Amino acid sequence: MMNIKAFTLVSAVERELLMGDKERINIECVECCGRDLYVGTNDCFVYHFLLEERPVPAGPATFTATKQLHRHLGFKKPVNELRAASALNRLLVLCDNSISLVNMLNLEPVPSGARIKGAATFALNENPVGGDPFCVEVCIISVKRRTIQMFLVYEDRVQIVKEVSTSEQPLAVAVDGHFLCLALTTQYIIHNYSTGVSQDLFPYCSEERPPIVKRIGRQEFLLAGPGGLGMFATVAGISQRAPVHWSENVIGAAVSFPYVIALDDEFITVHSMLDQQQKQTLPFKEGHILQDFEGRVIVATSKGVYILVPLPLEKQIQDLLASRRVEEALVLAKGARRNIPKEKFQVMYRRILQQAGFIQFAQLHFLEAKELFRSGQLDVRELISLYPFLLPTSSSFTRSHPPLHEYADLNQLTQGDQEKMAKCKRFLMSYLNEVRSTEVANGYKEDIDTALLKLYAEADHDSLLDLLVTENFCLLTDSAAWLEKHKKYFALGLLYHYNNQDAAAVQLWVNIVNGDVQDSTRSDLYEYIVDFLTYCLDEELVWAYADWVLQKSEEVGVQVFTKRPLDEQQKNSFNPDDIINCLKKYPKALVKYLEHLVIDKRLQKEEYHTRLAVLYLEEVLQQRASTSGKGAEASETQAKLRRLLQKSDLYRVHFLLERLRGAGLPMESAILHGKLGEHEKALHILVHELRDFAAAEDYCLWCSEGRDPPHRQHLFHTLLAIYLHAGPAAHELAVAAVDLLNHHATEFDAAQVLQMLPDTWSVQLLCPFLMGAMRDSVHARRTMQVALGLARSENLIYTYDKMKLKGSSIRLSDKKLCQICQNPFCEPVFVRYPNGGLVHTHCAASRHTNPSSSSPGTRT
Repeated sequence: MMNIKAFTLVSAVERELLMGDKERINIECVECCGRDLYVGTNDCFVYHFLLEERPVPAGPATFTATKQLHRHLGFKKPVNELRAASALNRLLVLCDNSISLVNMLNLEPVPSGARIKGAATFALNENPVGGDPFCVEVCIISVKRRTIQMFLVYEDRVQIVKEVSTSEQPLAVAVDGHFLCLALTTQYIIHNYSTGVSQDLFPYCSEERPPIVKRIGRQEFLLAGPGGLGMFATVAGISQRAPVHWSENVIGAAVSFPYVIALDDEFITVHSMLDQQQKQTLPFKEGHILQDFEGRVIVATSKGVYILVPLPLEKQIQDLLASRRVEEALVLAKGARRNIPKEKFQVMYRRILQQAGFIQFAQLHFLEAKELFRSGQLDVRELISLYPFLLPTSSSFTRSHPPLHEYADLNQLTQGDQEKMAKCKRFLMSYLNEVRSTEVANGYKEDIDTALLKLYAEADHDSLLDLLVTENFCLLTDSAAWLEKHKKYFALGLLYHYNNQDAAAVQLWVNIVNGDVQDSTRSDLYEYIVDFLTYCLDEELVWAYADWVLQKSEEVGVQVFTKRPLDEQQKNSFNPDDIINCLKKYPKALVKYLEHLVIDKRLQKEEYHTRLAVLYLEEVLQQRASTSGKGAEASETQAKLRRLLQKSDLYRVHFLLERLRGAGLPMESAILHGKLGEHEKALHILVHELRDFAAAEDYCLWCSEGRDPPHRQHLFHTLLAIYLHAGPAAHELAVAAVDLLNHHATEFDAAQVLQMLPDTWSVQLLCPFLMGAMRDSVHARRTMQVALGLARSENLIYTYDKMKLKGSSIRLSDKKLCQICQNPFCEPVFVRYPNGGLVHTHCAASRHTNPSSSSPGTRT
C-alpha cells in the first residue's frame, strides 16, 4: 500500500473563538448546513458560525469561521446531537433525552414549545416516504427499553406515526425510506417498519466497542463490523461492495466518494471504496467526532473543529500517474464519474487513459499500452512523434499541452538501448497497422501510412510491399526519399505506380534488372515488369520498353502483347500489324505472337496463317540443317507445322508447296496436296515415299472430317486401290491393304471391294472385314425395315382417319346455310367441320387467312 494525498486537514473553528479562556468547555456535537456551522457543548450551549471558504491556487482551500451568536438551552446537561432541517428553518437539538426545535438563525425555541421526549438518540430520514416538503421524518431510539419510534416534525409541532419493538436494545440507527438499519446489543439488522419484516446482517459485540451505523447513499449503509472491517449493506441485506480494513478502535466513519474516512484515537485513515486499499493516514489525536455533511467532512476534538478538504480528483490522479501507479489512477478516475459532469469527465478520462498508456509504453508493457491508447482515443501522432523522423516534414502536428508524457523522443525513453528501441518500433508497426483502417486514423491517414512505410523500410519488413500495393496514403516526397535512403528501389517503383507515375516506376525497375542499382527484393523482377506492362494502359510506355523486354527474352517478352486483358484486346488498342512489324527482329517472339493470333484468338486472316506456316517451315528447315535437327525440338516444331496445315484453310497452299519443293518434307507436301483436293497424289506420297500406312489412314480420316459419307468412302477406296495396284510382289502393301479393310470395314462398299481384291486372298484373311461389312449391311437393312414399317403404320393411321370421315353421309340442299356467311350453297362443294357444321370452301379458306373470324369448329 502506498499513500496518496487525498485530503488536507484545515482548521475551521479555533479553540479561542469557541470558548475563550474557559478550560472546561468541551465540544459534544457539530452540524453543518451549507455555510452554517453549529456546535453543541457540554455546558448546554449551541454556537452558530458562518463558514467562509477561500480557495488557494497552489494548495488546499482555507476556512474562516465568523461567530454569529450562541444560546443556552436552559438545561444543565450537554447538547448530545444537532440536526438541521433547512426546509423548516429548524435545528433539532437533543439534550437531556429531549429533542427541541429551535430557529436556525436566532436559535430561539419555537413558540409552541413542541418537542420529542424520551429520545436516547435520533436520525433523520434522508429518503422520506412522505411527499410533504415541509415535514421531516425523524427516527428515535426511545429511552423505553427495546423501542424505536417514528415522528413527523413540522415547523412548530411533532407527530408520532409508528412505534416498533426490537428483540434487543437498539444502540444506533440510520434510516432510509421504510428501512431502519439498527445496531442491537449483539448484532446489526435491517428492519422494514412498514411491513414489520426484519433481516439479520451479522453479529457485533457492543460491549467491546461502540457500533457505527451510517447511511452512505440510497438504500445503503456503512457499519462497523467485527475484526476491524467497515462493512457495506443494502436494505436487501446484502453487500454490493467489498469491506474496507480499518482500525479495531474506530469511533467514527464518514464517506466522501470514492473514499471511506475512519477516525480512531490517534489517526484519521482514508480508504478507497473502489479497491478497498488504505490511501492516506493523518495523525489526529483526541478526536471524537467525524461526520460528513453534503460532501463536506468535519472532524472535531473536544476543543476545536476541523475540515478535511479533499484535493481535486484530477490532482490525485495526476499524482498517482506521476508515481507510475496506473491501475490505481484508472480505478480512481472511473470512480470519479458520478461526481463530474459527463462531458467534462469524458475529456478528463480520455486524457488519463492516454497518460496511462504512455506510462505502460515506457515500461514496454505494449499490450496494456495499446488497449489504453485505443480506449483513450489517442491522436496517434502523439505516439509517432516520439520516433524521430517518422512524421512527414509537411505535418503540422504539435504535441498536446500540457504534455501527455515527459519524453522528448524514443532515444531518451530507451536511454539508447537498441534492443528496447527495436521492440518499440515493432510495437508501433503493429499498432499503426491495426488503427490505419479504423476511425482513429480519420484525418491522419497520411501521417500514419507514411510512418508505417518508414518503419517497414527500415526493418526490411515483408509488409512494406503489401502496404504499397493496396490503398494507402503515403506522402510521395517523404516516402520516396526514405525508400531511396534504405535502397528499397522496387518498393519505390510501387510507390511511383500508386501515384500514377508509371514511367518512373518502370525505369527504376529496369535499372534494377540492368544492375544499375542494387535491390534483391524480387528475383523475378524481369517477369514482373513484363506482367506490369501487359496490364498497363499507357500504350506509349509499353512501346517504349517493348524492345528492352524482347531483348531480355523473346519468349517471355512477347507476353506484353499476347497476354493483354480481353477487354483491351477488344478495343484494338494495339494493332496486330504494328506488333508484327515490331517483332520482325525477334523471330521467336514473332512465332509466339502469330500463334496467339491464329490459335488463341482464331483470327481469320490469310496473311497471319501463311506467315506462321512459313516461320514454322523455316525453323524446321533450319533445324534439319543443323546437327541437332533430329532432336525433340525439331519434331515439336514439325508437329506444329503439320497441325496448322491440317486445321487451317486460310493459308496460301500453292505458295507453301513451292517453298516445300525439294525440302524433303513429304508429309507436309501430302497435307498440302490434300488441301488442293489432290488426294491420290497425297496418298501416293504417304504410301510410296514415306511408307507410313498409319499416316495414310489418318489422312483419310482428317480429310473427310465434316464431309458426307460418300467422300470418306471415296478416300478409303482410293487408298485401297493404291495398296492393291502395287502388284503382287509388294507384300508389305498387301498387308497394309488387309489391315485397312479389317480396321475400317464400315468405310467401304463391300461389293466394290470384293471385285477389286485378288482371287488368291482367302476368306479367313478378310474375316474381320467381311464380318464388319455384313454386320453393317444387316444393320442398314434392318434400320430401313424399321423405318419402312413405321411409315406404313403412320399411313395406316391416316387411312383409318379418312375412312372414319367418309363413314357417314351428308345431305346438302339449297336450304342449308353456310355457318360462317349464312348464305345457301349454290353447288355441291363444301367443307365439313368435326361438329357437323358445313361452310363454303371460300369461307373456310378466308377463315384460315383471317383467324379472328368466327369459327364453327376447331379443325377442318
